[in-house]
Amino acid sequence: MADCVFPTRTARFGLAQHRPEDLLRSQCMGIGYGEDLLVCAALGVDMADCVFPTRTARFGLALTFDGHVNLRLSKYSEDYNVIDLDCPCPTCDNGNENGKGLTRSYLHLLASRETVGAHAVTLHNIAYQHRLMKGAREAILEDRFPKYLKTFFKRFYHDGSNYPSWAVDALRSVGVDILEDQPGVIPRANSDPQWDPAA
Repeated sequence: MADCVFPTRTARFGLAQHRPEDLLRSQCMGIGYGEDLLVCAALGVDMADCVFPTRTARFGLALTFDGHVNLRLSKYSEDYNVIDLDCPCPTCDNGNENGKGLTRSYLHLLASRETVGAHAVTLHNIAYQHRLMKGAREAILEDRFPKYLKTFFKRFYHDGSNYPSWAVDALRSVGVDILEDQPGVIPRANSDPQWDPAA
């Protein structure tokens, strides 16, 4: 996955700009939430490593651009969609076009009961993070990273009311206001993650 390492242009968003161009800026260990990864990238982090996508998969939690999906919840027992219709992973199989992807209903049966369920969700979660960071890298190269951040946060926090204040403040510190198009939104002070908020 070498194509996910950020180009040195990332540094213009953070403090790492004072290091020589040919050196890796920084690596963050233990950063796995999508919003954390993107904020760290904006602050100049070039690489991150975390068990989050695999550990949460063991408990039936799937990561998506629309928020986390807790497959153990009963509401997924009759949901015959794949985790993410746009995901190219083997679990989703690009939206279940050929009937080969695993449905949320099937994964609900397997989640936290069978190791194969954890394996399937792990494949999806890693693919999600790869897509997230590949998109960030492309946005940086194309000088549209602030827009990428705004789009991600608006989609991930559906109604806008759950934007974490730490993320808003950190991004503002590097000149990116993810709330500039949403004047009435007040970020939440609580930084607890949102686990399937539609539950």
